[in-house]
Amino acid sequence: MPKLKTRKTVSKRFKVTSTGKLMRRSTGLNHLMRKKNKSRRRSLLKGTQLYAGDAKRIKTMLGVGH
Repeated sequence: MPKLKTRKTVSKRFKVTSTGKLMRRSTGLNHLMRKKNKSRRRSLLKGTQLYAGDAKRIKTMLGVGH
């Protein structure tokens, strides 16, 4: 079976942690920042973990241990 090519758009949007979890960018960081307090904005910058149902599909697109 041939090697799978990495989907470049997926590799830019998701990062794999050392334990194998997938991280994604948090929503709510594009506009309307004035009404969000500083601690909320800082916590949104950290990113969030991807849902388990989506992770399997994204891992195959990344070519990471399926």
